[in-house]
Order: sequence, then C-alpha cells, then structure tokens
Amino acid sequence: MIMSGSSWLRRLLCWLFVLFLLLIFSVAFGLTLGSADITPMTALKVLLSHIPGGADFIKTEPDPAVNVIITQIRLPRVILAFFVGAALSTAGAALQGLLRNPLADPYTIGVSSGAAVGAALILIILRNSPFQTVSLPAAAFLGALGTGLLVYRLAQIDGYLAVETLILAGVIMSSFMSAILSYLLTVAGENLHQIIYWLMGNLALRGSEYFIYTLPYLAGGIVTMCFLGRELNIMTFGEETAGQLGVAVEKTKRILLLLATLLTGIAVALVGTIGFVGLIIPHLVRLLLGPDHRILIPVSAVGGGIFLIWADTVARTILAPVELPVGVITAFLGAPFFVYLLRTRKRQGF
Repeated sequence: MIMSGSSWLRRLLCWLFVLFLLLIFSVAFGLTLGSADITPMTALKVLLSHIPGGADFIKTEPDPAVNVIITQIRLPRVILAFFVGAALSTAGAALQGLLRNPLADPYTIGVSSGAAVGAALILIILRNSPFQTVSLPAAAFLGALGTGLLVYRLAQIDGYLAVETLILAGVIMSSFMSAILSYLLTVAGENLHQIIYWLMGNLALRGSEYFIYTLPYLAGGIVTMCFLGRELNIMTFGEETAGQLGVAVEKTKRILLLLATLLTGIAVALVGTIGFVGLIIPHLVRLLLGPDHRILIPVSAVGGGIFLIWADTVARTILAPVELPVGVITAFLGAPFFVYLLRTRKRQGF
C-alpha cells in the first residue's frame, strides 16, 4: 500500500532512527571484533582521542598499536562496507521497481559482471601504472552501463520491457561476460592472483584514499535515487498511466538505469563483485514495510550498509586469522534466498 500525505515521511523517519541505532551497534562490533581483541570501551577511547576536545574525556592515552588497528584498518573498512552495501542495495531496489521484478538486482541481471570485465581490463592493461586508480572506476562504470543497456534491449519486445525474459537476458549476458573474464584470466600473467581474489569480493582491496575519490559519487547517487521514489511509485501502475500523471517515463527510466549502473560500477571497482546484496535487502524491506519506494529506497540503503558491515565482520572473524572474501558470505546467504524467491514467483505463475 502506498501512503499519501505526510504519513509516509513520519514512518520513514521512525525507521531511519531505529536503523541509525542499529548502525551504531554494528559499527561498534565491526571495530571490536577481529583477530586482535579490542573492547568497545577501548575503541571508544581511540575514537574520542581523534575528536577535537574528546581527549579531555579519557584518562589514559590509547595503545599506539590499537590506535593504528582502529583508525587505519577497521574504521575505514567499516565505512567502506556501509557505503558499498548501501550502493548495491539502492541499485537493487531501483532496478526491482523499474523492472517490476523482485528477482532483479545488479548481480542477477549481469550488470556486476559487466563492471567486473571493465575493471579487469584496466587491471591488466594498466598494471603498475599510476593511471590505474583513476581509470578503474570509469572502466567499471562503462562495463556496467554497457551490460545493463544490452540486457534492457534484449528484454524489450516491441518497445516494451518483457519482465518474464529479464532474468534470462541477464543469465545470457552474465555467461558472455564470464567467458570474457575467463579469457582475461588466461592472459593476466602475474596479475592472475590479484584479479581472482578481487573477483570474489573483498573490502581490503583498496585503501581509504581511493575510496575518498569515489565517495561523492556514491553518496550523490544514493541520495538522488531516494528522491525518485515518487516517480517509481507511479510507474508501478504502468508506463501509460505514469505518462498521464505527468511522469517523463523514458527520461526517468534512463536516469534510474544510469544511477544504478553508476553505483554498481563504483562498488565493483572498490571491492570486486559482491552478489545478492541488492536482491536480499530490498526484498526484505518490501516484505516488512510495503512497496512505497519513498520509504523502500532509503531504508534499503541503510539496511544494505548494515548488512555488509556484518557480512564483512563475519568474513574477517569466522576463520581468523584467515580472512574469507566477503562475497563468499553474501553468496552463502543470497543463493538460498534467490531460490526461495524463484519458487515463490513460480507458484504465482511466473
């Protein structure tokens, strides 16, 4: 049910407040859990010591080694996990609304695979080059955009999007991109190990300096997507109805597709391919709060960030001191969830 008036805004603010408290709790555990045993109070002291005036509240200086672990390793990683999770979840919510298919997300429709191909090309062509840092996000974005456009065109019949062929088109493009990746791996040479590890998804791949360059695009894309919730709500009633209600349908579709591929491309460039985040979180939020995209997209963004913080924490700690790629954790959770969605849609006549 889509709410009118200001009731949706009050509900959104209430849920964002609850998620903000959960986010603080998640960040606290993300900073304390790991191979090095750090208590929440110690982590709080470290953070206070870096806040102007905060040092007045602590009696003893934090241990230098603990200070390095918190400020240079775990805190940047937690922040990165939040924004990447938010980006993937926002892109998934937008694609599901745009395509009117709960099975759609950047991973299942092949956009992530296209971003991976673009980024892998840069890793090979510009190996050890100072231009690699600048070129990688652009290449991943172009790969994601090209794949998304191809999937969109393949799923169109007589100018209309055929949602029943969307997943098939995504599988086709994912298979094609996987073939290109296989070829790139055979010619990767000394970069083979780096590319394979990167393809599994890992939040330790890029430093905080690289993340700072892309943060404005991630934050801007997420915020812009949130403001398109009203248009997505109207488009769920059909393109003809949306046009009659004043929505520029084709323009809105292009903007949504562009933003979704931008967020996906940057996320893949930062941490590799992490699947199913854009599938699990938006669908759970939809089941809990309903289909109103004015609420669904921002709540999915925060929820996706929290989810990836916990997934990365599990990846770092479950086999410590060995670290699993976070993409393995999300795949373990996402694959059964995708099967559940597929069987549910099949019972409904999908």
